[in-house]
Amino acid sequence: MNISSAQKLAWENKLDKGFNTTDVAMEFGLLTAEVGEAFTAWRKGHSDLGEELADVFLYLTALAKMNGLDLESEVTRKIEKNERRSYERNSHGAQVRTSGD
Repeated sequence: MNISSAQKLAWENKLDKGFNTTDVAMEFGLLTAEVGEAFTAWRKGHSDLGEELADVFLYLTALAKMNGLDLESEVTRKIEKNERRSYERNSHGAQVRTSGD
């Protein structure tokens, strides 16, 4: 399944089930909660890490839809942009971008 198909199916599920489709701030809050659940699953070694990460993705696709964005196109553009960038570690060990826009 590609990102656009997943975004469409996730949105249709939200509509069918009566979930939030208009309150962007609330959706960001719910996404944040899902990221926390995924972190806890990872930290505690729970078997449902994959499911929690899927929840993060689904909330992210909803946020994109609420803001009129095609997440697949945005991800493709960002990957292409990242490929043009290069990084070097500074004296503190942090990666610092040295080229690319």
